[in-house]
This record gives sequence, structure tokens and C-alpha cells, in this order.
Amino acid sequence: MTVDFPAALRDLSATLTSVESVLDLGTLRREAADLEEQAGRPGLWDDPEAAQRITSRLSVVQGDIRRVEELRRRLDDLEVLHGLAESEDDADTRAEAEMELAAIRAAVAALEVRTLLSGVYDPRDALVTIRSEAGGVDAADFAQMLLRMYLRWAERHGHPTEVYDTSYAEEAGIKSATFVVRAPYAYGTLAVEQGTHRLVRISPFDNQGRRQTSFAGVEVLPVVAQTDHMEVPEDEIKVDVFRSSGPGGQGVNTTDSAVRLTHLPSGIVVTCQNERSQLQNKATAMAVLQAKLLERRRQEEQARMDALKGDSTGSWGNQMRSYVLHPYQMVKDLRTEHETGNTTAVLDGDIDGFIEAGIRWRRQREKGS
Repeated sequence: MTVDFPAALRDLSATLTSVESVLDLGTLRREAADLEEQAGRPGLWDDPEAAQRITSRLSVVQGDIRRVEELRRRLDDLEVLHGLAESEDDADTRAEAEMELAAIRAAVAALEVRTLLSGVYDPRDALVTIRSEAGGVDAADFAQMLLRMYLRWAERHGHPTEVYDTSYAEEAGIKSATFVVRAPYAYGTLAVEQGTHRLVRISPFDNQGRRQTSFAGVEVLPVVAQTDHMEVPEDEIKVDVFRSSGPGGQGVNTTDSAVRLTHLPSGIVVTCQNERSQLQNKATAMAVLQAKLLERRRQEEQARMDALKGDSTGSWGNQMRSYVLHPYQMVKDLRTEHETGNTTAVLDGDIDGFIEAGIRWRRQREKGS
């Protein structure tokens, strides 16, 4: 199929202009200049909270400006590349131009979706917890498949991740895992992944080869910033230390460095055992606990809404995506109707289509409420 390059370039340029208008590049540039001036003042870090707020916002603003400017430059370069391919009738250059066109189209679409992330916590890093639910060993295996899927998604985008805690199941898979994704708007992006995921397949753990349905739950929270002021009194926390363990119960290290924190008033329990010192594990576990308490407070303050977190405790009540590997191959989002037959790619982290559809779906619901 022949690509109408001039028309494609015009459409992309118009879409990018719309994105530039929504982001308001002029205002962003002025804000960046003001933040740079503040960040350069002597004694900035005399007030750590203010300094973190300024530097974090500066990083986000500069990132937005850089992404738009880079896409505009690539569009200009692509026009030149296409002109060269046509003037020299060069098939290789034409193929290169078509590949770049597809890449720019995907990047512009992703940036367009990014303009829909306007929630107060959307710019934060994301704290993700995956738990096996109904389905026994298949559910534990499915939870591990989802863990790999999200870590591969982050890797594809160059987002740093850190696994805080993994609780391995006895036979295979995991009972639960908690990890952080460090990237601007990671929370706003991944929040639509929250809910119950359902897997249908021939169970590799059933010696009769029967079809099995299993469930895993995904929880996504914003990482707590210093400015959230989530102070937790020490007398409200019970601290337990234990030895870290790996698959099958094997010891990861020989010291009692893993930490379990129990928040007595709420009953919330978090653990961290990512092979660091006990002091570091305790600090990380406290950050996870604060994120959970922040989410709890946010739900209480916004009870009239469905709450950002929602109810992810029931296998059937909050299903948001189905992964069918037998008798046919299909991954389908039950909210947006977005689907694909390439289940292998999805489980290898190719979930941008689902995320973008989810963000657009969420925005439409917000407009309708």
C-alpha cells in the first residue's frame, strides 16, 4: 500500500500542533525559566521539601518541552528525507522514511494521550503490587507472568524499576510482588491497569490437560512525595525482621535483613526484602506503607467518586482484562473493547495500546460524571 506522505505529514503536524496547544508550550517555557532560576538560588536545599518540589517539577516541564521539540524536529527531518527519496527514486531511503513515519505517528499518539493525564497524582512514580487470586498454582503462575509483562513494558520504555518484595508460591509462580516504576507520569499511565486480570488456558500443572481459569489482581498507587506529609507515629507500627527468601524457600542472604511493617490502626502489612540492609529495607517498606496510607486517605476524601484505587478484592467483580490462550488466542480489555490476537507480544510487555485505550476511556468517564 502506497503511503500518501504529504497528507500523512500534514495530519501529524496538525496533531502535534494540537498537542502543543494543549500543553501550552509558551507557558511551559516560561515556567521552566522560572523554575531554573529558583533551582539556581543559593540555599535551595535549606528547605528540602521545597527543593524537591521545584526540581521535580522542573524535570517534568523540561521533559515535556524536550519531547515536543524533538518530535517537531523529526517531522521536519522526515519531510527532507522523503523529498530525497522521491528525487533520487531510492527504494531504501523511501523504506527508511516509511519506518520513521510509523515511529513518529506512534510517538505523537503517545504524547497526545499524555495530555489527558491531568490528575493531581498523575506525574508521580508508580508503586505496583500484583497478587495471585482464585485459581491455585495457575493463579500464582499468572501473577508471575504479569510481573514479567510490566517489567518488560518498563524496560521497553527505558523506565527504571526496582522490585521491593516478592513472595514466592510453593509450587510455581508468586503469591505477590511489589515494585516501583520511576518515570514522569508513571502513575497516571499505569493507574488504568488496576483491577482483576483473568487468564484462560490449558493448565501446564494439570496432568489431564484441562482448561483452567485463574485470576490475578493489580494495584497501582502513586509514590509518596515529601510534600504529602504522611507522618506515621512509631507507636502505630509493629516491626518484624526475618531472613529473606527466594523461590522454594531458599535463603537469599544469611542475615535477618528483610522487614515486615504492620500498621496497627489499619491492619495494613507491607514487607521489603530486596537484598539490601535491614535499615534500607525498613525505609523502603515505610515508603510503601505511606503510599498505601495516602491512598486510603485519598479515598476517604473523595468517597463520592469510585476512588482511584477501587475494589480489587473480588475475582469477578472488578475484571478489567481477559487473556485467552485456549481455545483461541485473544487479549481483550473488558472496559474499552481494545483487543489483539498477539498474546505473546502482550505478555512480553507490548501493552501500550491497552494503556492508551484505558486512559482515553477513563477521560471519557470523567467527562461524563
